[in-house]
Amino acid sequence: MGEQQEKNTYRLQGLTCANCAQKFEKNTKDIAGVSDARINFGASKLTVYGQASIEELEKAGAFDSIKVYPEKQRMEELKKGSFLKRNVFLFLSLLFLIGGWMIGEGLISVLFYSVSMLIGGYRLFLTGLKNLFRLQFDMKTLMTVAIIGAAAIGEWGEGATVVILFAISEALESYSMNKARQSIRSLMDIAPREAVIRRGSNEIKVDVDEIEIGDIMLVKPGQKIAMDGLIIKGESSVNQSAITGESIPVAKAIDDEVFAGTLNEEGYLEVKVTKQVEDTAIAKIIHLVEEAQAERAPSQAFVDKFAKYYTPAIMIIALLIAILPPLVIGGDWSEWIYRGLTVLVVGCPCALVISTPIAIVTAIGNAAKNGVLIKGGVYLEEAGAIDAIAFDKTGTLTKGTPVVTDIISLNGDEESVLLQIAAALERNSGHPLAASIVRKAEELSLDINSLVIAEFHSLTGKGVKGRIGETEYFVGSPSLVKEILGEKIDEEVASFQSQGKTVMVLFTKSHVLALFAVADEIRETSQSVIKKLQNMGVHKTIMLTGDNHQTANAIAKRIGISDVEAELLPEDKLRRVKALRETYKGVAMVGDGVNDAPALAASTVGIAMGGAGTDTALETADIALMADDLHKLPFTIRLSRKTLRIIKENISFSLGIKLLALLLIIPGWLTLWMAIFADMGATLLVTLNSLRLLRIKE
Repeated sequence: MGEQQEKNTYRLQGLTCANCAQKFEKNTKDIAGVSDARINFGASKLTVYGQASIEELEKAGAFDSIKVYPEKQRMEELKKGSFLKRNVFLFLSLLFLIGGWMIGEGLISVLFYSVSMLIGGYRLFLTGLKNLFRLQFDMKTLMTVAIIGAAAIGEWGEGATVVILFAISEALESYSMNKARQSIRSLMDIAPREAVIRRGSNEIKVDVDEIEIGDIMLVKPGQKIAMDGLIIKGESSVNQSAITGESIPVAKAIDDEVFAGTLNEEGYLEVKVTKQVEDTAIAKIIHLVEEAQAERAPSQAFVDKFAKYYTPAIMIIALLIAILPPLVIGGDWSEWIYRGLTVLVVGCPCALVISTPIAIVTAIGNAAKNGVLIKGGVYLEEAGAIDAIAFDKTGTLTKGTPVVTDIISLNGDEESVLLQIAAALERNSGHPLAASIVRKAEELSLDINSLVIAEFHSLTGKGVKGRIGETEYFVGSPSLVKEILGEKIDEEVASFQSQGKTVMVLFTKSHVLALFAVADEIRETSQSVIKKLQNMGVHKTIMLTGDNHQTANAIAKRIGISDVEAELLPEDKLRRVKALRETYKGVAMVGDGVNDAPALAASTVGIAMGGAGTDTALETADIALMADDLHKLPFTIRLSRKTLRIIKENISFSLGIKLLALLLIIPGWLTLWMAIFADMGATLLVTLNSLRLLRIKE
């Protein structure tokens, strides 16, 4: 496929059957001008490579009355038609069936049953017969053969009943998939489609598609924010629950970032737009969640492979039951053909086919509404099997904004002078600890820009160095002092480290000048989250940090983390995660998605925090906690485990009820209508069981 290949994405209405999705995809690929097509069943979307009109696409989906809409079309247009209107033929068919029952025996009742079968099953018959001639065996082929066979042996009433019950089963399947997809559709309706923009001296209301980067958006109290941007005027509380799942509004002021779809609760805001509508946080979330629904979970792959052989096997079993007893033991042909037809009906794999995708779609949608982005069914399943979790310290277990708590002068110079030198060096570093020294200097109004730094170098994982005048200065860890000066300063730093503080040292090539004690505040939720995880059966929690051992151990002790690995460089973290994977079945790495990218990639499941504000977190992680907070982690694992359990229940129940029904057919205890009723009941129970995932909250 060439890079310049035209690509268009469409939303679909009426796509409720996994087998139908595969057929629609194949039909679309057969359209002249189309080189490839991909169906996303979970999100009900079609991606077409090449050229095809909507009329051609709808013709390709005419077998199941699939409607096609451009991807950006508003969702209201996809919700047309009530349940009654969409199933009018089902209700008409039911009326004729009831009429046939009331009339009883005779030609008139057969006529009523025939009309009922034709009205309720004409689309089923057309598809089933085409499939039969093409030797394509799916559930509609099974149903068609069973219904026509029932009519052929004079069981008109049962044939008509099977048509009705199968149609009801499909309607329930349609309703349940739409319900599961509703979580994502509700996300799509969160952000307003219009916003008030100031251009020059004019205030105009424009569609979000027409808003450009740099436009000034005006947001009144009580209004939703339509685009991502930075506040340039005003302050307010903004409810970000739609993006991050946080129930408590967040205080916002000038230079703070705001997201499309969030609610401005109190003040008047002027926001400078920083992203186009397709690049906003909510747009990325929707896109990634819909792509996640297309990713097949391992259990889904098993079901698909099983179903491929299951349906032809059922047809062979039905044929053998229909012909062997009459030929071998002289059984009645009509009776055994009826039992063979019942096997076809009972073998319909509706419940099995829907068992996994509906659970995956429901769980991923529920997670997104609660501020957790899971990027595929495989990660959803793997998160449920986690038994070891590695945490980055800074910005994950702690707030990531360390502050200078103590300045100790060791050579008699004024603390402010030493702080000025250290801050002048550190202003060129991007490390959070360096930023704390710069902030401290700014708080004391020290002029750090007046000092000219020459020959600046960053010493990865250790500190920085630079020349001021004739003197070369270093700011870094105590281990850097030992490396450069060959002397230890353990006694001076031990008391600070025992308090959970990190010590940074200012020194020259001849002597140590000052110590700066820096503390990174522990998140309020860290301790309770670790306790919840341990109560859930996570066997090992480990902190991976570049900080020193004493500081790391002090913080780990306060939080309740079982193991600590300190003074690690990024490549060391990567090695530790790989080592954990050799010992434990499922290993998660939790970090900010920036410095921890290699370790996140090496883990079974990489979990990034603060996904709403950082593109890196969304790109590198398998799961992103949209709020910059850990309290979503136990919820995610609990949801994953519940999903795994429900998928296993669904598959076991679907296959179990088939086996039981097959055993009841042989002695003749199961009728055609009872068989389809059992299948419909299985589909309904699998659906309701999966929708229980919507009830899982924090």
